[in-house]
Amino acid sequence: MKKQYSIDFILLLTVICFFVISLIAVYSGSGQYETQDMFYFVKRQIFWYIVGFGLMAIAAYFDYELLERLSFRLFAGGIFLIILVHFFGTSQNGSQRWISFGSIKVQPSEFMKIFMILLLAAVLNQYKHQRFSFKESIIPTSKVVCWTVVPFLLILVQPDLGTALVVLSIAFTLMLVSGISSKMMAALTASFLAFLSFLVYLHNEHFEHFTKIIKPHQLDRIYGWLSPDEFDSTYGYQLKQSMLGIGSGQLSGSGFTKGHQVQGGNIPEAHTDFIFAVIGEEFGFIGASLLMCLYLMMIYRIIHVAMHANTLYGLYICAGVVGLIVFQVFQNVGMTIGLMPVTGLALPFISYGGSALLTNMIAIGLVFSVNIRSSSYMFGDNWN
Repeated sequence: MKKQYSIDFILLLTVICFFVISLIAVYSGSGQYETQDMFYFVKRQIFWYIVGFGLMAIAAYFDYELLERLSFRLFAGGIFLIILVHFFGTSQNGSQRWISFGSIKVQPSEFMKIFMILLLAAVLNQYKHQRFSFKESIIPTSKVVCWTVVPFLLILVQPDLGTALVVLSIAFTLMLVSGISSKMMAALTASFLAFLSFLVYLHNEHFEHFTKIIKPHQLDRIYGWLSPDEFDSTYGYQLKQSMLGIGSGQLSGSGFTKGHQVQGGNIPEAHTDFIFAVIGEEFGFIGASLLMCLYLMMIYRIIHVAMHANTLYGLYICAGVVGLIVFQVFQNVGMTIGLMPVTGLALPFISYGGSALLTNMIAIGLVFSVNIRSSSYMFGDNWN
């Protein structure tokens, strides 16, 4: 039986397309900032992408099955770094999420996403895709919940609600593709919705207790999301300006570096969290749709790799990466058009920044590792 190793060049081409789009959007979105070097942010983004491609290549070269043995150590190391942030981290915009090394800031919670994928994939892989009844699902579900709740709470108190929700989305996606009962998944979903209802109750009836769970700046963002017109000069300013910019882009956009809202400095963080507003205003519905098609292509190719993986661990890794990317895209795009509350989540592969980009590049590298080591046999795939 001859093994055939290959790399998914369509997936690689998609990443390269994101690289080009990112440089264009970052250049335009950062034009509102007064810097002596107009290519300052672009050059730094190129640097992070070069590092990212290097890490992606290393992750692809490394045998992903060996990571199953290291998953707990990596997870423990990630938890240690997040705790370190609590005591020695750098604060910015009301959150303490970063560890500074001179001019470079690293966000450990970003890399925790990768460690979560590797660990939860290893936990679920122990059951060899066994189909569980509701009662039998209690033990594997409890294990996943226990491993998830620790980083979730540690990240939540930074506070970083967006990244904490990404951790939940990874766990939920992995459980969804495992053998855990659909009734158990429905119960977990109902529990989450019940918790949200409880928060609404506390807000309306016991506000003093509500503020112990939701931080003031997070509540302000919720108010700005629900009533952007009422708070258009305060909490809802960023969202209001973003929607105006995207709406003014219409079909084909106002043109590269010609967006009134972006270039006028009306959209804060236009080159980072709100970079989709740059694309929507300057390249219109056509540009935004092409970007979404690229994301769909990426997700399709990752799912394709997952379906052809020779091990369940490889399949679970790919599923975790899908959960990672899909939630971030949905949340980031949603918050720029008013569908979701504003959080600090970057648009994958497009927003300016180091830690988030490197995390996503490593995630794609893991998918390539699964893809390269998926063997084609005469009688089909062989799941261990």
